[in-house]
Amino acid sequence: MSLDKDTVKTIAFLARVQVPDDQLDPLAGELSAILGWIAQLAEVDTSGVEPITSVAALAQHHRADEVTDGRRRDAVLANAPHALDDYYAVPKVVE
Repeated sequence: MSLDKDTVKTIAFLARVQVPDDQLDPLAGELSAILGWIAQLAEVDTSGVEPITSVAALAQHHRADEVTDGRRRDAVLANAPHALDDYYAVPKVVE
């Protein structure tokens, strides 16, 4: 695919990038080369290749989806400047 000067100018406008007029032709050539490379990648037969999410073989460890209180109430409340009946106590800020 070959891009012309006007198309590159439109792309630059949409991307909100200021490109001087003397740089439009070289940029058009570079963008055309990139699009050609992408077209070349699209021609590769990947029908026998399984999709991957990572190059390292990682397994996700799942835990049961159950509601808990975290079992760390005392540790959490230790961070509070003032605790009252298992809750954070804060000064009133609204009149």
